[in-house]
Amino acid sequence: EVQLVESGGGLVQPGRSLRLSCAASGFTFSRYAMYWVRQAPGKGLEWVSTINSGGGATDYPGSVKGRFTISRDNAKNTLYLQMNDLKPEDTAVYYCSRDPSTVKETGQGTQVTVSS
Repeated sequence: EVQLVESGGGLVQPGRSLRLSCAASGFTFSRYAMYWVRQAPGKGLEWVSTINSGGGATDYPGSVKGRFTISRDNAKNTLYLQMNDLKPEDTAVYYCSRDPSTVKETGQGTQVTVSS
């Protein structure tokens, strides 16, 4: 059973940084690409970043490119999202996922609120 547990969210002022973590278990983490997605209040799920199984390739949408960095430690079965220069529009619940189209392969999420 895929288990993904996010942590590291919180309330932060605009321009500050946060680092999210996602502890993975129940599958061979190093064999899978992983994703971060988010859902803002009243909006649908938005893709935030992707990293390949080895960690050597990443991708981001324009809304976060240059500010967010996805990484992974396969020895620790952990996925990370470093978020810099946060903006109020980054306020959302952030989820890590092995397959964002499948609820069972997505974590419970961690709330990030960007506000002064």
